[in-house]
Formats: sequence, C-alpha cells, structure tokens
Amino acid sequence: MPEPGDNVDAREVHRFTRRAGDWWRPDGPFRALHVLNGARLDYILRHRALDAVTVADIGCGGGILAEAMARQGARVTGLDAGQENIAAARQHAEAGGLSVDYRTGTVATLLDEGGEQGFDLVTCMEMLEHVPEPSALVQDCSRLLRPGGLLICSTLHRCPKAWFAAIFLAEYCLSLLPRGTHRYERFIRPSELAAWCRASGLQVFDLCGLHYLPWPGRAWLGADTGINYLLAAHRQGGAG
Repeated sequence: MPEPGDNVDAREVHRFTRRAGDWWRPDGPFRALHVLNGARLDYILRHRALDAVTVADIGCGGGILAEAMARQGARVTGLDAGQENIAAARQHAEAGGLSVDYRTGTVATLLDEGGEQGFDLVTCMEMLEHVPEPSALVQDCSRLLRPGGLLICSTLHRCPKAWFAAIFLAEYCLSLLPRGTHRYERFIRPSELAAWCRASGLQVFDLCGLHYLPWPGRAWLGADTGINYLLAAHRQGGAG
C-alpha cells in the first residue's frame, strides 16, 4: 500500500476501496461515473485516436474508463492506490476478455518502474481533487508523457455553483454520491490547473465543460466549465 508521502490521502483511498465490489454496478454508488464515461471517452477521441496508443490511466478505480479505452485498441496501464480497486478491475477485465495492465500504486511507483516518457496519453479523471498535492500529481503525470504526448484530466471547479451541484444536491439532497465524497476546498479552478500544467512543461490547448443529468442518466460535453470540466494539454517537444 502506498505511503502518505506518495501524495495519497489514506482516507480517500479507504472511501473508494470499501465499495470496490460496487464499481461495475450501473445502479450502484458509482453510477454517475458510468454515465459520464461515454462523454469522457468522446472527449479523449476528439484529440487522439486510441488504436495502439500507450495510455496510463491514473486513479483508474475499478477500470470503467480503462476498459473503454482498451476496447478502442489502446494499450492501457491502469494505476490505483487501492489494492481492492485493482482486484475488482482485473476481475472484470478478465471476465470480458480484455487486456489491461492493472497495477496497485501511485504515479511515483510507475516512474520508479521506468515509466518516465513512456506514454502517448495520460488520463487523470476525477482524481486531482482527491489528493493532498494536485500540482505535484500534474507534474508527475507530465513526466510520464513522451514529447508531444497528451494529458487529459477532469475535475471540479472551486466555485459556488459546483459546491451546490456536486455536494449539496448530489450528496445531501439526491444521494447520488455518498456523503463526504467531495471536499469543496479541494476543488480546482481551471486557471489553477492550467498554471500547474504550464509549470510542468505542458501546453494547455483545450478546456471543456462536462455536464451530467442524473435523470434520465445523460452526460454531454459543453462550453460551461462552472461545475465539472475537462482539460487537455500536450507535453512540449511535439505536436498535440
């Protein structure tokens, strides 16, 4: 199990691993991620075809996005700090006949294993707001990328509208997420994330809103970045 010094919040890891058996229940506590996944994949495909592309999916959880990218032909390494999450991801991929290289650990683990500049694409979805030092995570993700490689991440905007939608409504009123899933002070403004990217040698070239309606269960991409948003950046030294 990674140590706290690996940019891991043990409470956050426990929050997700204790529900590891529910990752693939479409009507379970991760149902929002199942709905969002199609829109997230669409955003990735806007910027890079995935056939034969090497991908590191950081904070892969039970493998919802990792499997979707593998079905597009990507060679995916799925990384998560929760051993139970990785076990659930492996079991589901094997049952579906998919090849995904799942590993328990952090980005630091992957770098120590020789992953520096080893990937065409790094995805980090709904992860940055759950670590103690998100700027350090962005920097480590940059180190995983080949020159010209892409970082695509999603997170929540630190503004009143996001607090109202993602915490007050989703957690306390509608019970779409377990209470305590999010901490408002960890939400990230797009300007902050863009600055961390630039400081890590990444050039931001796209920002997009990610929208979700729980009923009838629909997600789509749009211009409004006021709640949940996606950002794409490429590592300098190659074309995006």
